[in-house]
Amino acid sequence: MGKRLTTYIFIALLLGLVVGLALNMAIGDGSAPAQARLEEIAGYFSIVTAIFLRLIKMIIAPLVFSTLVAGIAQMGDTKALGRIGIRSLGWFIGASLLSLGLGLLLVNLFQPGVGVHLTLPAASAATGVETGAFNLKDFISHIFPTSMVDAMAKNEILQIVILSIFVGVAITAIGEKAEPLVRAIDALVHVMLQITDYVMRFAPFAVFAAVAGTLTERGPKVIGQLAYFMGSFYLSLLILWAILLGIGALFIGRRIVDLTRQVREPLLVAFSTASSEAAYPRMLEALERFGVPPRVASFVLPLGYSFNLDGSMIYMGFASLFIAQAYGIHLPIETQITMLLVLMVTSKGIAGVPRASLVVIAATLPMFHIPEAGLLLILAVDHFLDMGRTATNVIGNAVASAVVAKWEGDLPRAGSPGPQ
Repeated sequence: MGKRLTTYIFIALLLGLVVGLALNMAIGDGSAPAQARLEEIAGYFSIVTAIFLRLIKMIIAPLVFSTLVAGIAQMGDTKALGRIGIRSLGWFIGASLLSLGLGLLLVNLFQPGVGVHLTLPAASAATGVETGAFNLKDFISHIFPTSMVDAMAKNEILQIVILSIFVGVAITAIGEKAEPLVRAIDALVHVMLQITDYVMRFAPFAVFAAVAGTLTERGPKVIGQLAYFMGSFYLSLLILWAILLGIGALFIGRRIVDLTRQVREPLLVAFSTASSEAAYPRMLEALERFGVPPRVASFVLPLGYSFNLDGSMIYMGFASLFIAQAYGIHLPIETQITMLLVLMVTSKGIAGVPRASLVVIAATLPMFHIPEAGLLLILAVDHFLDMGRTATNVIGNAVASAVVAKWEGDLPRAGSPGPQ
């Protein structure tokens, strides 16, 4: 089913492009009634995508909980849990600094905002992006759940991870008495993976609807206006991919090629739906096929969703300086480094926040006297940019999981049987 589903998703992506552009060109004439009609049609497409994403959200919490608890129980050693956690966070911090630094370097090299031929919005214009100052106390306290039910209901990944660690460690401490619970949780893992298989059969329809709806409403014109900005950003993503995969190859060798092959399907889903959550269930399965033990993947992936957003990181630095360039604001290198560190810290509190990258950028720009209204320049194409950065987040977490498994000595060689 895996290879066929990947093919169906790719076909759906191409069909969505064709149908979306055809509808936009057939109906769109620049008038307000035509645009309203296009938005109405896009709204019908969005129903399909919304159903798929709701189904994904339905399975995320029990899947994360069951796989992580089962993985910790299989470890039988809380020292291994701490070791994996420290190694994961070490990789995440390094990857975040690399992504942010690369974004700042390349936006200075490409200069996409210099001489931008768009009408600059007034510095006081409203962006519609709600922001709030980063609060360390709120961020740290929010990590810990007040209720198991509340964390599950709101899909608070970090809270579910904390809850799962407590449950898994307690099961390990109790030993034999918890065996019935371990078997039940292991059974729940298999049930959730089977439900995942059912849900993912709907993925091609969701991919088609997401792409067709976006292009129906916005058409190719909006891309053309910011083509250089988008092109330079996607080139930056490709460079980041090459660096991440190259670093991964230093640890796992030629198996990096097999890793990219195994994660094609979740990558396509993430790119076309612009949702990391949509890729999560299949990513777990892909990593297990590759040879990453479930106890490692089920721990590293949820943490990565909050701490290893490589695509979002490079975008934050890139977009912030693009806006500064568009307004003709020169930032000395020491100020850019300060911005990098600010983004590094504030971005760690955005897990689960809609349009999280934009929220962080909007909160950071005023600190460096850059008009927040500059976000209006890129809002129209943000969805297309989000597709690329979401796929980059996914590949970054795949590499992180494989490298941590290698550090743990749990990654079999090519051709060897995977973890049982």
